[in-house]
Amino acid sequence: MPPIRRKKAPETDKNSGSDSGTRKGDDEEEKDKQKNNSKKKETTKAKKVKEKSKWSCVDSCCWLIGCICVTWWVLLFLYKAMPASFPQYVTEAITGPLPDSPGVKLRKEGLKVKHPVVFVPGIVTGGLELWEGRQCADGLFRKRLWGGTFGEVYKRPLCWVEHMSLDNESGLDPPGIRVRRVPGLVAADYFAPGYFVWAVLIANLACIGYEEKNMYMAAYDWRISFQNTEVRDQSLSEIKSKIELMVATSGGKKAVILPHSMGALYFLHFMKWVEAPAPMGGGGGPDWCSKHIKAVMNIAGPFLGVPKAVAGLFSAEAKDIAVARAIAPGFLDNDMFRLQTLQHVMKMTRTWDSTMSMIPKGGDTIWGDLDWSPEEGYVPSKRRQRNNDTELARQNATGSLGSQSKRIYYGRMISFGKDIAEAASSEIELLDFQDAIKGNTVANTTCRDVWTEYHDMGIEGIRAVAEHKVFSAGSVIDLLQFVAPKMMARGSAHFSYGIADNLDDPKYKHYKFWSNPLETRLPNAPDMEIFSLYGVGIPTERAYVYELSPSAECNIPFQISTSADGEDEDSCLKDGVYTVDGDETVPVLSAGFMCAKGWRGKTRFNPSGIRTYVREYDHSPPTNLLEGRGTQSGAHVDIMGNFALIEDVMRVVAGATGEDLGGNRVYSDIFKWSENIKLHL
Repeated sequence: MPPIRRKKAPETDKNSGSDSGTRKGDDEEEKDKQKNNSKKKETTKAKKVKEKSKWSCVDSCCWLIGCICVTWWVLLFLYKAMPASFPQYVTEAITGPLPDSPGVKLRKEGLKVKHPVVFVPGIVTGGLELWEGRQCADGLFRKRLWGGTFGEVYKRPLCWVEHMSLDNESGLDPPGIRVRRVPGLVAADYFAPGYFVWAVLIANLACIGYEEKNMYMAAYDWRISFQNTEVRDQSLSEIKSKIELMVATSGGKKAVILPHSMGALYFLHFMKWVEAPAPMGGGGGPDWCSKHIKAVMNIAGPFLGVPKAVAGLFSAEAKDIAVARAIAPGFLDNDMFRLQTLQHVMKMTRTWDSTMSMIPKGGDTIWGDLDWSPEEGYVPSKRRQRNNDTELARQNATGSLGSQSKRIYYGRMISFGKDIAEAASSEIELLDFQDAIKGNTVANTTCRDVWTEYHDMGIEGIRAVAEHKVFSAGSVIDLLQFVAPKMMARGSAHFSYGIADNLDDPKYKHYKFWSNPLETRLPNAPDMEIFSLYGVGIPTERAYVYELSPSAECNIPFQISTSADGEDEDSCLKDGVYTVDGDETVPVLSAGFMCAKGWRGKTRFNPSGIRTYVREYDHSPPTNLLEGRGTQSGAHVDIMGNFALIEDVMRVVAGATGEDLGGNRVYSDIFKWSENIKLHL
């Protein structure tokens, strides 16, 4: 019997359990890997999403600037590509046929060249070019550092700031740097491409025959003090000789002077300088102005200063910059280049002595104190038109235009907190800040700090200023001397801000008083005329609500409190700034007071009785974008394109007098506010 053989289980069957276990393990490992990979992917994705969602100042600012630039160039391309008649066609379709420009209109009336014309630009609007510089400015010889395209600001900002700054001790050129004014009409015809200053007025004058031989741009370096423009550049002597030449070559016809903005203060200084004996003056004699000047037509002249200058010197900001800071926190203090823009601006502008010429003059007598101001009761929405001086009597008989529900203390030029700005003066405890102990601030190295005079004050000095709580126009001078002693030491040698008790006092022969109309006399020129031409109807900065900066030791310690607003739409307080009537830069009080009262008739400031006129231009914005900056604008610079102003100027240069123009034309409360000021005349 054969042996029985048992079948062996197949090997595969033997290993099937282990294989299946292995496979199962491999599957689990694979699944774990897939889970881990998916988790990693999800984590990476979440991180990327988080990184993308995180706000970056640099990215946002770069995108914003890029979008603005691209949009600007596209719009500029489209504007240049469209037919020249298209903007006029669209404007006429909206508003009707456009009137002739003043030049065309007056040429049809037969007006022709008569009196030579001198333009005196103000601060900022005149071009400056490089004549000598540091290594970083290679290739910029005689290129504009100010005006034009401002290309160097973006290419090499720190180099540009260095060359635009003056010496902090002398107020003149730093060693190895020479920046000088651009000569000729091109110095201030356009501030930047497409942004006119004097260009429109020049073009209209050309329509009746004017050209460069009988028009002169009295350009000067607007950064330095008025007397130093003569010491360094002989600018005052150049103006004197040019006027003499133009009068002689025009058959003895006197010149008409057209100063704009700070140029009004500069030419006021010139009229004293030209008649004063050498070496301090020009030696022209006491009748020089009478022989050579027909009229001075001041355009938007800040004769009594502007509160905006105080804000600029105190915290390197005004309303527009404060609002920009509130919208983009940190951008101006610590921008995408981490240059601390505002501190660089403060360091640079505090070397410009000319800015101190626009500090408010006359103290509390002119601008008001903690309890009173000339503009008290002003209501923006109820401003009514006044056509002539007779309206003043009617207004006094009927009373004021109305009163605001809450009293506005405009005399409090700087208040720390809205509650202080609105509180009764009896409730405010004023602490002396001038005796505060100053000490150097240890700057935070992470801020990349730019030195300013605030670092010499220390945190105790900074707190002392804030604890004083409120400053009027009189105490603002003490404030600036405390926070910027080097700047004010230079400034006090060139400018003065008081009211003369006795103009016969020999001290008033010094040039530091010549640009202050309250401390100097007009020339003996009874046949001369003086005009104040300025815009009204635009909210204009008058007083500020301040607060301490959150990082006072690192950045500028004081800033406008943009959260401070009025309680109703008729309020004068918005974004921490109290506003009154004016041209957006110069309040009516500063532009109009001297011609409305201080110089009106024979006064101690106008002993020869020079005739004065107030001509106001009620602001009307452009009706559409294609109209540009408008032909009826009253804004501080845009008024240079105002057709009514240009026509007034052209009639005077062609021989008309102030009476021929119709005398005073007033829309604001300037005569009422002037009467509220109790000034000995």
